[in-house]
Amino acid sequence: MHSTTLLSPQPPTAATAPPVGVAVLGCGYWGPNLVRNFFDTPGCRMLAICDQSEARRQAMQARHPSVRAVADFGDVLRDASIDAVAIATPVQTHAPLAKRALLAGKHVLVEKPLTTSVEDAEELVELAQRQRRVLMVDHTFVYTGAVRRMKDLIDTGEIGELYYYDSVRVNLGLVQHDVNVVWDLAAHDLAIMDYLLPVRPTQVSAIGVTHLPGGMADVAYLTLRFEGDLIAHFHVNWLSPVKVRQVLVGGDRRMILYDDLEPTEKVKVYDRGVRWNGHADDARREALVAYRLGDMHAPMLDQTEALRTECGHFIESIRGGGTPVTDGQAGLRTVRILAAAERSLQKGGAMERLDG
Repeated sequence: MHSTTLLSPQPPTAATAPPVGVAVLGCGYWGPNLVRNFFDTPGCRMLAICDQSEARRQAMQARHPSVRAVADFGDVLRDASIDAVAIATPVQTHAPLAKRALLAGKHVLVEKPLTTSVEDAEELVELAQRQRRVLMVDHTFVYTGAVRRMKDLIDTGEIGELYYYDSVRVNLGLVQHDVNVVWDLAAHDLAIMDYLLPVRPTQVSAIGVTHLPGGMADVAYLTLRFEGDLIAHFHVNWLSPVKVRQVLVGGDRRMILYDDLEPTEKVKVYDRGVRWNGHADDARREALVAYRLGDMHAPMLDQTEALRTECGHFIESIRGGGTPVTDGQAGLRTVRILAAAERSLQKGGAMERLDG
C-alpha cells in the first residue's frame, strides 16, 4: 500500500543532485500543461518538445522560446543532456515510445493509461527495473490535495471498515476515436481507487453500450469485487447532459463524498451511518437498525495544482532515487483492471478474475 509520505521530498541526495533535463513528447491537449509545469519545477531543466506537427512546434516555441522543438523523437533520445521524457501521445503509441526511451537510458513519465495491454505494461515495468530508470504514470488525480486527504482519512482509520466505493465520471464528450469510454474515463477513477484502498480487487464485471458510429462503448458500468464484503462501482459516460465527477467512500464509522467540481469544499466527511443492533429474524429486523445522523465537516485541502505536484514528484524521484506513488506497478494494476473490464464487456458483463 502506498503512503502519502511518498509525496514529501526525497532524501537529502536529491537536493545536491544535478538538474534533470526533460523533454515532452506530444504537444496536443495535455503536452503543453506538462511543459508549463516542468518549467516551474525546481531541479528541472525543460529542454525540448517533440511533435510531428509543425504548427504545434511553432506554437510551443512562441510560448517558450528557450525550448528546442524537434519533429524526430530520435533527436531527443540521442541528446545526452535530456535525462527524462514525458510522453503525451495517443495511447496506442505509449508502449513503443516508452520502450525506446527506456532503452535509450531515459527516465519516463507516461500519460494515462500506461499501455493498451497487460503484456506491454509488464514489459515496460521489467525494462525500467533492468535499466534502473524511473517509470511513472500520469495518474494526475492521485496528486490532488483532495485525494491525498482522503488517503489520510482511510489510512488513519477515521472511516473505519470499508463498505463500498462508488464513482461517477460523466460528461458530454470528449468522445475518443481510439479507445472506448472505459479506457478513457475509468482509467482516472481506477487509479484513484488503487491509491486510496488498502486492498486490491479480485474480480471485475463491465457492461456497456455503443450509440455512436465507430463501435466504441460510450456508456459503461463497472463493478469490482474484493475479498470480504467491500464492493466498488464505476459509472462512465460520454453522453451525459451534465458533468459529474463524484466519489463516495462508505465505512462503518464515517463516509466521504469527493466532488471534484465543487469549487471549495471538494471533500466532505459525514459522521453518518447505519448500525445493526444484534441478531433477529426478518420480523424484528427494522427495530434493530439504528441510524446515526451526525455532523459533516469539510477538511482543509492543499490547493497546489495536481500536475505541479506530480511533476515535482517525478523530478524528486529521479534525483533522490525514490519510488513514485504512481510508478509502473500502479500503472500495470490499472491496465490489468481495464483489460479485464474489456473482456467482460465483450462477454456481456461476465465476471472476470484479476490475476497478478
